[in-house]
Amino acid sequence: MNGKVRLGEFLQTRRSQLQPEDLGIPGYGERRRVPGLRREELASLAGVSVSYYTRLEQGQSLNASPQVLDAIARALRLEAAERLHLHDLARSSATGSGRVRRPAPEWVTEATGQLLEALVHVPAIVTGRRSDVLAWNRLGHALFAGHVDPDAPNRPADRPNMARLVFLDAHTRDLYADWPAKARAVVGNLRLVAGRHPDDTALHALVGELSAKSLDFASMWADHRVTACAVATYEMRHPLVGPLTVTQQTLSQGLGPDQGQNIVVATTEADSPARTTLALLDQVTPQHDPARRGIRAGSG
Repeated sequence: MNGKVRLGEFLQTRRSQLQPEDLGIPGYGERRRVPGLRREELASLAGVSVSYYTRLEQGQSLNASPQVLDAIARALRLEAAERLHLHDLARSSATGSGRVRRPAPEWVTEATGQLLEALVHVPAIVTGRRSDVLAWNRLGHALFAGHVDPDAPNRPADRPNMARLVFLDAHTRDLYADWPAKARAVVGNLRLVAGRHPDDTALHALVGELSAKSLDFASMWADHRVTACAVATYEMRHPLVGPLTVTQQTLSQGLGPDQGQNIVVATTEADSPARTTLALLDQVTPQHDPARRGIRAGSG
């Protein structure tokens, strides 16, 4: 799917999700044939002509200025991550697809490996651009995917993928008390990444696989919601130690050889039952050293 189609789909979907009454647009009791705002209403709110906005939705108008995109974003009530996504889609639409290639396997640097080792009592995993698990420490493996081979991050072809686990793995689905919230966060983040990397064939293959195998994923993907998953609190139901509430924080690696990678850590409140439960998981987890798993020797 090219950038023009992705931009048009995003605009159409988000326009359909806005209710006229929420924006102070009088309906006069009329019955609408389609949900959401009409194109002329959205164009009026954004301060652009109806013909121009229509061409933008239909992929017939290129090189929309940042000012126009910001005006449309305000009219659509987009949040910061969604606004960034809109600009990414517009840039992809204007420049067209570049040379499509399958990216080389990602690896974690020695410096990131040292960080995982330092977080010995904090569950931590390193994920790549497409949510592949590139490395994890002992507690990270035990909390998020203890049923998976701990050495799997060493083998690029066998690496666990967090999106696949959330949607296709029964263990991971049961792990989250509010699974839909976790699932929506995963889809929203994938949307954001897909907008930044429109020519990533491996990412598009992952989206296609999940859409074909999970009706939940297909429905959420069609919603065009975008989420930057920086901090979120989840109640987890661990099969070994029981329920615990954790705060998952995603630390993005923006520069250097780790660019596009994220470090995901799970923390608990001091003196809370969850802190005690996590300490119990630490005690019952075998004392091996997977912190360096997924880290190529000499990388960095």
